[in-house]
Amino acid sequence: MSKNNVLERKDIPQELTWDLEKIYSDTAAWEADMAALTPLQNAFNAFRGSLSQSPQKLQQALQALDALERKLEKLYTYAHLRHDEDTGEPTARSLENRAAAKAAEISAECAWFEPELLAIDDLIMQQMLESAELAFYKESIEELLRAKKYTLSEKEERILGALSDVLGSSDEIYETLTDADLRFPAVKDANGKKLELTHGSYRRFIESPDRKVRKKAFKAMFESYKNIINTCAATLDSTVKRHVVSARLRGYDNALHKALFADELPEKLYTNLIGSVHKYIPALTSYLKLRSQQLKIKKLNMYDLYNPLVGSSEKSYSYDEARNLVLEALSVMGEEYISVVRQAFDERWVDVMECRRKRSGAYSSGCYDTAPYMLLNFNGTLNDVFTLAHEMGHSMHSYFSHKYQEYHYASYPIFAAEIASTTNELLLHDHLMKKYADDPDMQITLLVHLIDEVRACIYRQTMFAEFELDIHRLRENDTPLTAELLCDEYYKLNDRYYGGAVKADELIKYEWARIPHFYYNFYVFKYATGLSAAMKFARNILSGEADLLNKYLTFLKSGGCKPVLEILADAGVDFVNTPVAGDALDEFEKMVKQLKKLLQ
Repeated sequence: MSKNNVLERKDIPQELTWDLEKIYSDTAAWEADMAALTPLQNAFNAFRGSLSQSPQKLQQALQALDALERKLEKLYTYAHLRHDEDTGEPTARSLENRAAAKAAEISAECAWFEPELLAIDDLIMQQMLESAELAFYKESIEELLRAKKYTLSEKEERILGALSDVLGSSDEIYETLTDADLRFPAVKDANGKKLELTHGSYRRFIESPDRKVRKKAFKAMFESYKNIINTCAATLDSTVKRHVVSARLRGYDNALHKALFADELPEKLYTNLIGSVHKYIPALTSYLKLRSQQLKIKKLNMYDLYNPLVGSSEKSYSYDEARNLVLEALSVMGEEYISVVRQAFDERWVDVMECRRKRSGAYSSGCYDTAPYMLLNFNGTLNDVFTLAHEMGHSMHSYFSHKYQEYHYASYPIFAAEIASTTNELLLHDHLMKKYADDPDMQITLLVHLIDEVRACIYRQTMFAEFELDIHRLRENDTPLTAELLCDEYYKLNDRYYGGAVKADELIKYEWARIPHFYYNFYVFKYATGLSAAMKFARNILSGEADLLNKYLTFLKSGGCKPVLEILADAGVDFVNTPVAGDALDEFEKMVKQLKKLLQ
């Protein structure tokens, strides 16, 4: 440990770091594959001008494109994982920058493909699609044809491809600013010991039973963001502007339409989610008032939403304990699934500990030719145990999609990305409720955890989704997103969701600057839809009915072999014809009533 209690990378035991040497043994091996991209690129570009000649030509071109993209994904995966383990290390940053630049170059030089394919006469294309050679690719070709009206000319696509790396610079600037350069002050814990505040340790501070500690951490966090708020506004404005301009150039109705188009999601799914959650704000208010009553706080503040209601919440978990709890909880998934979870731990797919300059947060990331690695910043909280289960869900979804689908269809649609992860969290919750059945305080702790998970993933993420929609609409009306405007909009929205029970410290208006997901182009609503779907899946799995479990496992193995709403409907969750989010919030109301009884 350093004197500031933040580990250096070199101080972490090897078994608690991921093993990236399984991807490339050293930088020289990475460089060899980087050099191999050019021949693959040339092989693909050799098909230029010949796509309409025969089904065989189009098939061969698609195979060549798959080979090129597959190699590029492996190169980028390694580079970004290396960079994220130490965001200040220059060699890793160089590899990531080179991979991103090469991706932009390839995007530009291969931009001829879609316009040429879409220029093929409709009758000829229909005849080609009926051929045996294109049977495998028919689904993805039809998806491209669906986007025909939004595809630009070859020259225009080439220009946009060449600019992709440059246009994404605001995202990189924000990440570098907040992960590598931004430092937070030290905060005294409940014992009076000064500890450096970090992205990872903030959760532990904000969960402290001591309100003074929570308040100090809250103020330290958001006053730090206040100091860089104009830079954050500039980077977010640039990113939103990019989304808006890109949608306009291609002829989409708006930025939201463009963001949802690839997954074939109707815009009303997004707006209906916001409307559904608005109807259930009274249920959130009821829970927050119960929390206020239990904590004997006349009016909650935003830093009073994560602390425990009972003492057992202070329990810490070693990483070994967390791993064993996750293994126990996921045993209901069957031997094939649990054997891969064991493999993930045994073969070091997980980078466990927080350390200086490591990327904050947690994620699962990999590609078709690597393990689905997991980055954590484990601090031993109950939330960290759930985070491990969450990221394991992502990784298992990736593993099974990659195992059971060919490369071309192995990536699951982004709309489904948060479902397997939150299903795992719900299975862990059920396991812990049973494990601690004789411990009333732990029962309350776990119930509060699940209630707060719904609050965070459905209410809070929907609030984020509404903010994201609002700022894109402002930009579509050519309104610059200044720091003052963003702070005002965020504060008003926060008051709409929480104002019935919370008197929010003014510093909460800077919270938007802390959320990296606002750079992800309408991603956050998927947490809300993901948890809503996961609550249905978890009930199905825990019912013990083999058919329902098999349907869920089939969902994990489906990748992107057909439209995501069809995949989910086949697995038992129908977003088109049933109120999935409403059903989840009905459960939320029941949980709040159950908590009230336990507390009494």
